[in-house]
Amino acid sequence: MRSETPKGASRHFVLAAGGTGGHLIPAFALAEELHARGHHVALITDERGSNIPGKPDFLTAHILPAGRFGKNPLKWVNGVRAVLEGRNMALRLFETIQPSAIIGFGGYPAFPALLAAKAVKLPSAVHEQNAVLGRVNRLLARGVDAIATSYPQVARLKAKYSGKVHLVGNPVREEVLALRDEDFPALTEEGLLRVLITGGSQGASVLSEVVPDGLAMLPPALRSRLQVTQQCRKEDLDVVRERYANHDIPAELGTYFEDMHERLADTHLFIGRAGASTIAELTAVGRPAILVPLPIATDDHQAANTGEIVKAGGARMIRQDRFTPKELAKQIQALAQNPASLSNAAHGSWNCGRPKAAKDLADLVESMGGIDLMDVIRVGEGAQKASATATKAQPANCESSEDAAA
Repeated sequence: MRSETPKGASRHFVLAAGGTGGHLIPAFALAEELHARGHHVALITDERGSNIPGKPDFLTAHILPAGRFGKNPLKWVNGVRAVLEGRNMALRLFETIQPSAIIGFGGYPAFPALLAAKAVKLPSAVHEQNAVLGRVNRLLARGVDAIATSYPQVARLKAKYSGKVHLVGNPVREEVLALRDEDFPALTEEGLLRVLITGGSQGASVLSEVVPDGLAMLPPALRSRLQVTQQCRKEDLDVVRERYANHDIPAELGTYFEDMHERLADTHLFIGRAGASTIAELTAVGRPAILVPLPIATDDHQAANTGEIVKAGGARMIRQDRFTPKELAKQIQALAQNPASLSNAAHGSWNCGRPKAAKDLADLVESMGGIDLMDVIRVGEGAQKASATATKAQPANCESSEDAAA
């Protein structure tokens, strides 16, 4: 049995996250912060996550089976089998690296990893990026030591867990956070109005269909000032390029922009989906937005994500079934009718930012270390009970955070 790591010494932490950017961007940001504090960090994810752009070089990815469950009974059998296999793989990893704590960021790979942590009484937490507690985090909420949230109110988070809930925010990339103290780009009545549009694999097509025609419906004086940057699906590029050309609107199109943070810095207005990381970056920098929630998002969580920024005046939300060129033009005019209104919206967005999210989350995770693991973990038979003398530190409130429960 290993001895308890002294407070302040280098420790090993495990992050577990699904293979999409929404789960991994905050995980990477936390990994960077923990690494900067001298700790060792490992990542548990799936095949997609191990290859996603932006993974820090120091972060080793361990791939676990991700059990998925559907209505088909056979899928349940296969899902349970994958979860058990993933749990056993996580137990072997824990035996090797002897982590001080684990934090899950949602997504199917996090489930077996956190189950393994519970089996060996490893301190654990989950981080919820959205304004609705996700499926995996709901299943894990009872057994973890702490629940970190990105919003003051999180739907489907039971009140009985309020004692272990900590509002920290949603960590963003360091290059985006570095822009927080930069001024909103200069804007005059006759100057350029730079618009950034991004979609993603599930949502770019509807933006490609609606946005060019919506911008074309703006009053001539406003339309003539537009400078557009739009991320599109590869198959949409030629059609979208032709639409902008027909409307005589200058537009730069691409399937992916490596310098997205620089483009965000120059942007006066963003149009796109309402994913948690998208909103976290918008509010970190303070950029006004027109948000179109993905209608098939689980529990309609993207619509819920817009609540805080819309209330603060930093964004307008348009449901996809109402997302027409006419409605888009109407909302753009409401936001950008004059430089002052757009600047006020930028201020409202900025006020919703939580720039200390990565630091506060790292503080929370550090506070949880201090439990011994068994020297030998019996894989496949479950772990033995932890030593009665093992102690576990209770998660402390982050200095700048407040507890919140829905």
